[in-house]
Formats: sequence, C-alpha cells, structure tokens
Amino acid sequence: MQKQTTGSRIAVYYELTKPKIWYLLVFTAFGAALTASNIYNIPISIETWALMLFSVASGSAAANTLTNYHDRDIDAIMERTKDRPLPSKRIYPAVKARNFGLALAGISLVLAFAISFTTTLEQGLWATIFIGFALANNVIVYSYMLKRNSRTNIILGGLCGGAPPMIGWVVVTMSDLWTMGLAMGGLVFIWIPMHIWALTLHFKDDYNKVNVPMLTAVQSEKTSARVIALSTVVMVLFSIAPFFITNESGEDMVSDVYLWTAIASGALMLGLSVWVAIKPMEKAAWTLFKFSSPYLAVLFIALMVDSGYSGL
Repeated sequence: MQKQTTGSRIAVYYELTKPKIWYLLVFTAFGAALTASNIYNIPISIETWALMLFSVASGSAAANTLTNYHDRDIDAIMERTKDRPLPSKRIYPAVKARNFGLALAGISLVLAFAISFTTTLEQGLWATIFIGFALANNVIVYSYMLKRNSRTNIILGGLCGGAPPMIGWVVVTMSDLWTMGLAMGGLVFIWIPMHIWALTLHFKDDYNKVNVPMLTAVQSEKTSARVIALSTVVMVLFSIAPFFITNESGEDMVSDVYLWTAIASGALMLGLSVWVAIKPMEKAAWTLFKFSSPYLAVLFIALMVDSGYSGL
C-alpha cells in the first residue's frame, strides 16, 4: 500500500465523514438560527455561531463516520460504496475510523454544552440533549438496530435529522421551540424518507445483494413508486405548516414569501414523484433524489428571507 501524505490522509478522513450530508444539515441549523434571530430580533454572537455550527458539523460527521464503521462489511460488497475509505482500506485498520468517530462525537457534545457559556444554561443543555439524541438515533437505532432488520428503518432512524434545526433555534431562543422550532426540525425529518427511498430505488440491486431491507429495495418498483409519491405528498403538505404557526402574541411567524416558495418548489417535487409513479424506473428515481437536496435548501432559504423581510 502506498504511503499516504499528511494531506491525503486528512482528505481520506474528511471523505469518511460524508461531507455532502453534513453540509446540508449544518445549513439547516444555520437557517433555523437565522430565522429565529430575524423573528425575535435577537442578535447571535460570533462565539455562539461558531459553537453551534461546529457542534452540528462534528456531530453529523461523527454519526456518518460511526455508521461507516459499522457498515464496512456490506459497503465492501455494494458497487456504490465499495470505494469508500474503509472497504478500500485507505483507512486501516478500521478501528482508527471508529476512534475518530468517537472523538468527533465527544467534541460535538462538548461544543454543544459550551453554548451554555455564550447563551444560558438551559439553551446549552437543550443543544447538548439534541446532539446526544441525534447521535444515539443515527448510530444505535438506525445503523445497529433497524437498518438490516426492518423495511421501515429510515422512518424511526431518521428522527435524528430534525435535531440540527432545533439546535439552531434553541441557541437563539426557547420561545416557540416546540412549535416553529419543531416544525423546522420536522421539515428535515419528513424529507429524509423520500430522499433515501428515491436513492435506494435507484440502487435496489445493491441493497438486495447485501440483504438490507430498505423498503424501496424489497418492494416491487410499482409499490415503491407509490410509497415515494405518497411520502412526497406528505412532505409537501407539511412544508406549508410554518405559514400557519403564530407566536405567543398570535402574530404570524412567516408570510406569503415562504408560502408561495413552498407551494412552487413543492409542485416541482410532486411533478417528479408523479413521474416516478407513472414510470417507476431508476432514471426517474435518481432525478427525484438529485432534486430533493436543493428542495430542502430552498425551503430553509425561504424561511430566512421571509423572516428577514418580515422583520424589516
């Protein structure tokens, strides 16, 4: 094996964390924090921004690393994943990846609790609870308990996706955490099954090869397409929910700017899901998957823009 330089070693560990995943999750935390800041006109200190963003980034990276460690056996068999750092032995022995993931998890919890020193103890404790819950849900519940045993694995295993927006919200305020904050977390949670099911329909042969019962891999393409279409409808309907949420004074949290953005972007997603339902083929599923990440980002951008506009 060719000896790695320091730069290439860092690049491999960076790849291990699945940066495309945690980029999006960090963005949802950023979006929730900025939205809450705009709505309540509460400034966020540089220290709080840094602690929140790095806590979410390291926590998500930790979860991805630890799930990669657990899945290294099946990743070596699947065509889509066989070149990842662990199955390709670019990180060897695998225990190095496990230790790296555990270190990242510890860092994320410490950073989350440190938010107590830049906001309040209550806010820091809730941020820590959300990080701890997300790590346990993703690694233990999804990867170790459900992924290889249940076709509905991504539903209960996807609860962790709602944590970053709620962390972003709670570092600003505790007000309306369980209404608007929860709704923003819910956007990510409800988005996850459609996103993952579209991916697994495209790569169903890979999942069947390793006996991982992802719903759209073990069901017929026709049934899978209907499931994806239904989950997209639920997601689009839920995306409108923030428009109907009011604060403690009975004032709207967001306005028509968000509503029409959610309707327009949702119409596109519904159109793509109908395409998958009519022609349940890999190309249609892959197209829906590729559009799903920008769709989620658009919703959070709309919330940030709307709350900033409404606060003027």
